[in-house]
Amino acid sequence: MTGSPAFLSESESAALVDDDLAFAAAREAFLATATGSTFPVVIGQSLPHNRFTLKSGAAGDLVGVKIGSFWPGNVDLPRHSSTIVLLDPATGRLRAVVEAAAANAYRTAAADALAVDALARKDSRTLTVIGTGHQALHEVRAVSRVRPIDRVLVVGRRADAARAFAAQVTAATGLPAEPVDARTGVAAADVLVTATTAREALFDANWVTAGTHISAMGADGPGKQELPVALYDRASLFCDIPEQSQAIGEFQHARSLPVALGAVLAGDADGRTSPEDVTVFDSSGFALQDLTLAAALLRRRAASHGDSE
Repeated sequence: MTGSPAFLSESESAALVDDDLAFAAAREAFLATATGSTFPVVIGQSLPHNRFTLKSGAAGDLVGVKIGSFWPGNVDLPRHSSTIVLLDPATGRLRAVVEAAAANAYRTAAADALAVDALARKDSRTLTVIGTGHQALHEVRAVSRVRPIDRVLVVGRRADAARAFAAQVTAATGLPAEPVDARTGVAAADVLVTATTAREALFDANWVTAGTHISAMGADGPGKQELPVALYDRASLFCDIPEQSQAIGEFQHARSLPVALGAVLAGDADGRTSPEDVTVFDSSGFALQDLTLAAALLRRRAASHGDSE
Protein backbone atom coordinates (compact mmCIF):
# COMPACT_ATOMS: atom_id res chain seq x y z
CA MET A 1 0.00 0.00 0.00
CA THR A 2 1.30 3.44 -0.91
CA GLY A 3 -0.03 6.92 -0.36
CA SER A 4 -2.57 8.20 2.11
CA PRO A 5 -5.70 6.25 3.00
CA ALA A 6 -8.70 6.98 0.82
CA PHE A 7 -11.78 8.67 2.22
CA LEU A 8 -15.22 8.62 0.67
CA SER A 9 -17.76 10.91 2.30
CA GLU A 10 -21.44 10.17 2.72
CA SER A 11 -22.39 12.63 0.00
CA GLU A 12 -19.87 11.10 -2.42
CA SER A 13 -20.93 7.49 -1.83
CA ALA A 14 -24.61 8.44 -2.10
CA ALA A 15 -23.93 10.07 -5.48
CA LEU A 16 -21.91 7.09 -6.74
CA VAL A 17 -24.13 4.18 -5.72
CA ASP A 18 -26.87 2.71 -7.89
CA ASP A 19 -28.74 -0.58 -8.18
CA ASP A 20 -26.36 -2.09 -10.73
CA LEU A 21 -23.28 -1.40 -8.61
CA ALA A 22 -24.97 -2.72 -5.47
CA PHE A 23 -26.22 -5.88 -7.19
CA ALA A 24 -22.80 -6.73 -8.65
CA ALA A 25 -21.09 -6.07 -5.31
CA ALA A 26 -23.64 -8.24 -3.49
CA ARG A 27 -23.16 -11.12 -5.91
CA GLU A 28 -19.39 -10.88 -5.44
CA ALA A 29 -19.87 -10.94 -1.66
CA PHE A 30 -22.19 -13.96 -1.61
CA LEU A 31 -19.90 -15.95 -3.89
CA ALA A 32 -16.94 -14.99 -1.69
CA THR A 33 -18.54 -16.69 1.32
CA ALA A 34 -17.17 -19.99 -0.03
CA THR A 35 -13.56 -18.96 0.58
CA GLY A 36 -13.76 -15.78 2.67
CA SER A 37 -14.24 -15.38 6.39
CA THR A 38 -16.79 -13.58 8.53
CA PHE A 39 -16.62 -13.19 12.28
CA PRO A 40 -19.20 -12.98 15.06
CA VAL A 41 -21.09 -9.70 15.16
CA VAL A 42 -20.21 -7.38 18.05
CA ILE A 43 -23.11 -5.38 19.45
CA GLY A 44 -22.32 -2.21 21.37
CA GLN A 45 -24.22 0.50 23.20
CA SER A 46 -23.63 4.13 24.09
CA LEU A 47 -26.10 5.47 26.64
CA PRO A 48 -29.39 3.58 27.01
CA HIS A 49 -30.79 3.91 23.49
CA ASN A 50 -27.78 4.43 21.20
CA ARG A 51 -26.63 1.21 19.55
CA PHE A 52 -23.94 0.12 17.13
CA THR A 53 -22.77 -3.12 15.56
CA LEU A 54 -19.44 -4.22 14.14
CA LYS A 55 -19.38 -6.76 11.32
CA SER A 56 -15.94 -7.85 10.17
CA GLY A 57 -14.58 -10.13 7.50
CA ALA A 58 -11.91 -10.92 4.95
CA ALA A 59 -11.95 -12.25 1.39
CA GLY A 60 -9.08 -12.02 -1.07
CA ASP A 61 -7.57 -8.56 -0.84
CA LEU A 62 -10.53 -7.19 1.12
CA VAL A 63 -10.14 -6.99 4.89
CA GLY A 64 -12.12 -4.77 7.20
CA VAL A 65 -15.14 -3.91 9.26
CA LYS A 66 -18.49 -2.16 8.91
CA ILE A 67 -19.75 -0.07 11.82
CA GLY A 68 -23.50 0.40 11.71
CA SER A 69 -24.99 2.81 14.24
CA PHE A 70 -28.47 3.81 15.36
CA TRP A 71 -28.80 7.04 17.34
CA PRO A 72 -32.60 7.48 17.75
CA GLY A 73 -32.28 10.88 19.40
CA ASN A 74 -30.75 12.57 16.36
CA VAL A 75 -32.86 15.53 15.27
CA ASP A 76 -31.05 17.28 12.41
CA LEU A 77 -28.96 14.24 11.46
CA PRO A 78 -29.95 10.78 10.19
CA ARG A 79 -30.54 8.25 12.95
CA HIS A 80 -28.75 5.48 11.04
CA SER A 81 -25.18 5.62 9.80
CA SER A 82 -22.79 3.15 8.20
CA THR A 83 -19.01 3.42 8.11
CA ILE A 84 -16.82 0.87 6.32
CA VAL A 85 -13.14 0.59 7.21
CA LEU A 86 -10.84 -1.24 4.79
CA LEU A 87 -7.40 -2.40 5.89
CA ASP A 88 -4.42 -3.17 3.71
CA PRO A 89 -4.23 -7.00 3.67
CA ALA A 90 -0.44 -7.00 3.60
CA THR A 91 0.24 -4.57 6.43
CA GLY A 92 -2.96 -4.12 8.41
CA ARG A 93 -2.67 -0.36 7.95
CA LEU A 94 -5.67 1.78 7.09
CA ARG A 95 -6.55 1.56 3.40
CA ALA A 96 -9.84 3.45 3.20
CA VAL A 97 -12.79 4.81 5.14
CA VAL A 98 -16.13 4.90 3.33
CA GLU A 99 -19.22 6.55 4.78
CA ALA A 100 -22.14 4.65 3.28
CA ALA A 101 -25.47 5.17 5.03
CA ALA A 102 -27.42 5.75 1.79
CA ALA A 103 -25.42 3.08 -0.03
CA ASN A 104 -26.19 0.62 2.76
CA ALA A 105 -29.87 0.66 1.81
CA TYR A 106 -28.92 -0.31 -1.75
CA ARG A 107 -26.62 -3.03 -0.40
CA THR A 108 -29.35 -4.57 1.74
CA ALA A 109 -31.91 -4.49 -1.07
CA ALA A 110 -29.39 -6.03 -3.47
CA ALA A 111 -29.19 -9.12 -1.25
CA ASP A 112 -32.96 -9.40 -1.51
CA ALA A 113 -32.80 -9.06 -5.29
CA LEU A 114 -30.15 -11.79 -5.48
CA ALA A 115 -32.30 -14.13 -3.40
CA VAL A 116 -35.43 -13.41 -5.42
CA ASP A 117 -33.54 -13.89 -8.67
CA ALA A 118 -32.20 -17.24 -7.48
CA LEU A 119 -35.24 -18.60 -5.63
CA ALA A 120 -38.51 -17.00 -6.71
CA ARG A 121 -40.62 -18.35 -9.56
CA LYS A 122 -39.74 -16.72 -12.88
CA ASP A 123 -43.36 -15.69 -13.42
CA SER A 124 -43.69 -13.90 -10.07
CA ARG A 125 -45.82 -10.80 -10.61
CA THR A 126 -47.37 -9.85 -7.27
CA LEU A 127 -45.03 -8.43 -4.66
CA THR A 128 -46.26 -7.93 -1.12
CA VAL A 129 -44.14 -5.87 1.22
CA ILE A 130 -44.73 -5.76 4.97
CA GLY A 131 -43.24 -2.56 6.31
CA THR A 132 -43.54 1.05 5.23
CA GLY A 133 -40.17 2.50 6.22
CA HIS A 134 -37.30 3.86 4.17
CA GLN A 135 -35.78 0.43 3.48
CA ALA A 136 -39.03 -1.01 2.18
CA LEU A 137 -39.00 1.23 -0.90
CA HIS A 138 -35.50 0.04 -1.78
CA GLU A 139 -36.72 -3.55 -1.51
CA VAL A 140 -39.62 -2.91 -3.89
CA ARG A 141 -37.37 -1.28 -6.45
CA ALA A 142 -34.70 -4.00 -6.24
CA VAL A 143 -37.14 -6.91 -6.50
CA SER A 144 -39.00 -5.35 -9.42
CA ARG A 145 -35.72 -5.23 -11.35
CA VAL A 146 -35.33 -9.03 -11.32
CA ARG A 147 -38.93 -10.22 -11.68
CA PRO A 148 -41.85 -8.98 -13.87
CA ILE A 149 -43.68 -7.42 -10.93
CA ASP A 150 -46.87 -5.69 -12.04
CA ARG A 151 -48.61 -5.23 -8.68
CA VAL A 152 -47.40 -4.22 -5.23
CA LEU A 153 -49.45 -4.85 -2.09
CA VAL A 154 -48.50 -2.94 1.05
CA VAL A 155 -49.07 -4.10 4.61
CA GLY A 156 -48.42 -1.64 7.42
CA ARG A 157 -49.20 -1.32 11.09
CA ARG A 158 -51.05 1.93 10.42
CA ALA A 159 -53.54 2.40 7.59
CA ASP A 160 -52.38 5.96 6.88
CA ALA A 161 -48.74 4.87 6.63
CA ALA A 162 -49.66 2.02 4.27
CA ARG A 163 -51.66 4.38 2.03
CA ALA A 164 -48.84 6.91 1.96
CA PHE A 165 -46.24 4.24 1.21
CA ALA A 166 -48.33 2.74 -1.60
CA ALA A 167 -48.51 6.18 -3.20
CA GLN A 168 -44.76 6.55 -2.77
CA VAL A 169 -44.13 3.18 -4.45
CA THR A 170 -46.19 4.18 -7.47
CA ALA A 171 -44.51 7.58 -7.71
CA ALA A 172 -41.02 6.05 -7.50
CA THR A 173 -41.48 2.95 -9.66
CA GLY A 174 -44.61 3.47 -11.76
CA LEU A 175 -46.03 0.21 -10.39
CA PRO A 176 -49.62 0.11 -9.17
CA ALA A 177 -49.60 -0.27 -5.39
CA GLU A 178 -52.34 -0.52 -2.82
CA PRO A 179 -52.63 -1.04 0.94
CA VAL A 180 -54.14 -4.34 2.09
CA ASP A 181 -54.52 -6.29 5.31
CA ALA A 182 -51.87 -8.84 6.22
CA ARG A 183 -53.89 -11.94 5.36
CA THR A 184 -54.83 -10.63 1.90
CA GLY A 185 -51.27 -9.52 1.16
CA VAL A 186 -49.61 -12.75 2.27
CA ALA A 187 -52.10 -15.01 0.46
CA ALA A 188 -51.77 -13.09 -2.82
CA ALA A 189 -47.98 -12.80 -2.82
CA ASP A 190 -45.71 -14.45 -5.36
CA VAL A 191 -42.89 -12.67 -3.55
CA LEU A 192 -43.28 -11.54 0.05
CA VAL A 193 -40.74 -9.18 1.62
CA THR A 194 -40.69 -8.26 5.29
CA ALA A 195 -38.72 -5.14 6.19
CA THR A 196 -39.54 -4.34 9.80
CA THR A 197 -38.05 -4.28 13.28
CA ALA A 198 -40.58 -6.82 14.58
CA ARG A 199 -39.93 -9.11 17.51
CA GLU A 200 -42.81 -11.50 16.81
CA ALA A 201 -44.41 -13.11 13.76
CA LEU A 202 -46.13 -10.68 11.40
CA PHE A 203 -48.58 -13.19 9.90
CA ASP A 204 -49.98 -16.71 10.17
CA ALA A 205 -48.07 -19.50 8.42
CA ASN A 206 -51.32 -20.90 7.01
CA TRP A 207 -51.80 -17.75 4.92
CA VAL A 208 -48.74 -18.54 2.77
CA THR A 209 -49.66 -20.22 -0.51
CA ALA A 210 -47.64 -22.81 -2.44
CA GLY A 211 -44.97 -21.32 -4.68
CA THR A 212 -44.36 -18.19 -2.62
CA HIS A 213 -40.88 -16.83 -2.07
CA ILE A 214 -40.29 -14.91 1.17
CA SER A 215 -37.37 -12.60 1.91
CA ALA A 216 -37.08 -11.70 5.60
CA MET A 217 -34.89 -8.59 5.76
CA GLY A 218 -35.44 -7.25 9.26
CA ALA A 219 -34.05 -9.67 11.84
CA ASP A 220 -30.48 -8.71 12.67
CA GLY A 221 -30.28 -9.06 16.43
CA PRO A 222 -31.16 -11.42 19.27
CA GLY A 223 -34.91 -11.66 19.81
CA LYS A 224 -35.95 -10.16 16.49
CA GLN A 225 -38.50 -12.14 14.47
CA GLU A 226 -40.72 -11.47 11.46
CA LEU A 227 -41.86 -14.92 10.32
CA PRO A 228 -43.99 -17.60 12.01
CA VAL A 229 -41.92 -20.58 13.17
CA ALA A 230 -44.59 -22.96 11.88
CA LEU A 231 -43.70 -21.90 8.33
CA TYR A 232 -40.26 -23.49 8.45
CA ASP A 233 -41.49 -27.09 8.45
CA ARG A 234 -43.03 -26.63 4.98
CA ALA A 235 -40.40 -24.34 3.46
CA SER A 236 -36.90 -24.55 2.01
CA LEU A 237 -34.66 -22.28 4.10
CA PHE A 238 -31.83 -20.11 2.75
CA CYS A 239 -29.74 -17.33 4.25
CA ASP A 240 -26.53 -15.35 3.90
CA ILE A 241 -24.37 -16.91 6.67
CA PRO A 242 -25.98 -19.99 8.31
CA GLU A 243 -24.29 -19.68 11.71
CA GLN A 244 -24.98 -15.96 11.91
CA SER A 245 -28.58 -16.42 10.79
CA GLN A 246 -29.16 -18.84 13.65
CA ALA A 247 -27.44 -16.52 16.12
CA ILE A 248 -28.97 -13.12 15.29
CA GLY A 249 -31.09 -13.59 12.16
CA GLU A 250 -34.57 -14.88 11.43
CA PHE A 251 -33.46 -18.50 11.76
CA GLN A 252 -32.55 -18.18 15.42
CA HIS A 253 -36.11 -19.52 15.64
CA ALA A 254 -35.59 -22.45 13.20
CA ARG A 255 -34.67 -26.02 14.08
CA SER A 256 -32.79 -26.96 10.89
CA LEU A 257 -29.67 -25.36 9.42
CA PRO A 258 -30.47 -23.13 6.42
CA VAL A 259 -28.60 -23.33 3.11
CA ALA A 260 -26.17 -20.53 2.23
CA LEU A 261 -27.40 -18.52 -0.76
CA GLY A 262 -23.81 -18.26 -1.97
CA ALA A 263 -23.76 -22.03 -2.45
CA VAL A 264 -26.90 -21.80 -4.59
CA LEU A 265 -25.39 -18.99 -6.68
CA ALA A 266 -22.21 -21.03 -7.17
CA GLY A 267 -24.18 -24.11 -8.26
CA ASP A 268 -23.12 -26.10 -5.20
CA ALA A 269 -26.58 -26.38 -3.65
CA ASP A 270 -30.14 -26.61 -4.91
CA GLY A 271 -32.47 -23.63 -4.76
CA ARG A 272 -36.11 -23.91 -5.80
CA THR A 273 -36.82 -27.41 -7.10
CA SER A 274 -40.53 -27.05 -7.90
CA PRO A 275 -43.03 -24.30 -8.75
CA GLU A 276 -44.90 -25.36 -5.59
CA ASP A 277 -41.95 -24.86 -3.24
CA VAL A 278 -42.15 -22.25 -0.53
CA THR A 279 -38.71 -20.68 -0.26
CA VAL A 280 -37.53 -18.43 2.57
CA PHE A 281 -34.41 -16.27 2.55
CA ASP A 282 -33.12 -14.63 5.72
CA SER A 283 -30.83 -11.63 5.38
CA SER A 284 -29.04 -10.73 8.59
CA GLY A 285 -26.31 -8.87 6.68
CA PHE A 286 -22.62 -9.78 6.65
CA ALA A 287 -19.33 -7.94 6.39
CA LEU A 288 -18.30 -9.14 2.93
CA GLN A 289 -21.30 -7.26 1.51
CA ASP A 290 -19.92 -4.06 2.98
CA LEU A 291 -16.33 -4.69 1.91
CA THR A 292 -17.26 -5.42 -1.70
CA LEU A 293 -19.59 -2.41 -1.72
CA ALA A 294 -16.86 -0.10 -0.43
CA ALA A 295 -14.36 -1.42 -2.97
CA ALA A 296 -16.89 -0.96 -5.80
CA LEU A 297 -17.60 2.62 -4.74
CA LEU A 298 -13.90 3.41 -4.61
CA ARG A 299 -13.37 1.89 -8.05
CA ARG A 300 -16.23 3.92 -9.49
CA ARG A 301 -14.84 7.15 -8.06
CA ALA A 302 -11.39 6.31 -9.39
CA ALA A 303 -12.80 5.58 -12.83
CA SER A 304 -14.71 8.86 -12.84
CA HIS A 305 -11.46 10.67 -12.00
CA GLY A 306 -9.44 8.72 -14.54
CA ASP A 307 -7.09 7.25 -11.93
CA SER A 308 -6.89 4.24 -9.61
CA GLU A 309 -7.27 3.76 -5.88
